[in-house]
Amino acid sequence: MKLSDFLNWLDSYLNFEKQQKKGIFWLESMRFLCGKLGNPQNDVPCIHIAGSKGKGSVSKMIACILNEAGYSCGLYMSPHISDFRERIGTADGFFSDKVYEDAADELYRCVSSIPAEELPGARQFTWFELVTVYSFLCFRTAGVDFAVYETGLGGRLDSTNVVLPLASVIMTIEREHTEFLGDTIEKIAGEKAGIIKPSVPVVVGRQRYPEAGKVFEKQAEKCNSLYKDVYDIIHNLSFLYTSEGFMQVKFECDEFDFPVEAKMRFCGEEQAWNAAAASVAVKTAVPSVTVSQIEQGLSKASLPGRFEIRNVPSLYGGIRSLVLDGAHTVSSIFYTVNTLCSVFSCSSFDLLFACAADKDIKDIAPLFKGKCRNITITRPGNVRASDISSVASCFSENEMTFEAQPDCSLAVQSALEKASDSGAVLLVAGSFYLLAEVNEFLSHSATE
Repeated sequence: MKLSDFLNWLDSYLNFEKQQKKGIFWLESMRFLCGKLGNPQNDVPCIHIAGSKGKGSVSKMIACILNEAGYSCGLYMSPHISDFRERIGTADGFFSDKVYEDAADELYRCVSSIPAEELPGARQFTWFELVTVYSFLCFRTAGVDFAVYETGLGGRLDSTNVVLPLASVIMTIEREHTEFLGDTIEKIAGEKAGIIKPSVPVVVGRQRYPEAGKVFEKQAEKCNSLYKDVYDIIHNLSFLYTSEGFMQVKFECDEFDFPVEAKMRFCGEEQAWNAAAASVAVKTAVPSVTVSQIEQGLSKASLPGRFEIRNVPSLYGGIRSLVLDGAHTVSSIFYTVNTLCSVFSCSSFDLLFACAADKDIKDIAPLFKGKCRNITITRPGNVRASDISSVASCFSENEMTFEAQPDCSLAVQSALEKASDSGAVLLVAGSFYLLAEVNEFLSHSATE
């Protein structure tokens, strides 16, 4: 089955990323479908990662480290920005077409053969469930040595939570998706802690809320799982930015023979701590990995839409730097803005911003006050619901001038033109769907 045909078939199923709906998260469907396919989730040793922030970056870092150690590593992440295969691939990129097509054939035949009355709870599969099982099949078909799975939402009931990993990793917790995960840090942390398995080590990244760490530690004790708090075992962490826009990071760990030093494409204090968490996670899951391999892997890791410094077509050659970042929460926007100002030694920048309707725009908007020269706000493409009038009101309340352009393509063009004319650093943030629109626009501009 061609991948394009497979994706069209997938689109007939409920996709939470496009249509958020309660009551669709449970694991019985996953266990049922995996059983029909011979439990492919058990065929590849894996590392399982949850959290509100940092899990994507850490997933990519882990995959790159394992790759440098000589292992082939499958990588399952979300969302994708430009190409569906960004969700299911390797540290180096994509599998061959045959891997994707053979796995698609296997999944399609299996699902099509299941009578409706056999479905658990008489409930149809969801898009994310099918994509998750598809990742299992791709990794089995490709014969990878290891796999890294990033949760989609939460952890306890996330579709990925049918795996039995070598190590579980839980990154920074924030107040997010409260209507699905709970309205307190403790409740949200409890959902994330659901990935902790009996006797499986758990690595916990640096937490902003002490109550989250307490939840994880308690669950680890309950599961008789070795508990590693990165903030406790990492020492003398430091970082500095280079003139090329890279970050030199260094840290020590009780479990490593030597300090880790790496020149990273990821930037920001949070990414420095993410690198530490990834290093501890790999060493926990695969003890044979060396410090040198960790350093090389961290140096090669990058990820679309995570403080991604993009080249621009000659038409917009006046832009000093173009930074794409999918940050869409208060804390992530805060760190992105501070990192940008530090990396480029600038006190102001241009902004292209959009966000989904469920984001905390009242708290996000003030973070840009006094830091932006030209502001363009728009909708995040046509995928997620967005209320541009609410975004505009919040920027107005903070006494910021801006251009509100509902047409995303026109907004992108306008923002690029203004940044090019003024020689500014341009930040695109607020939504991965907006980043996809920018990528598409840049691709078209480059061919014109």
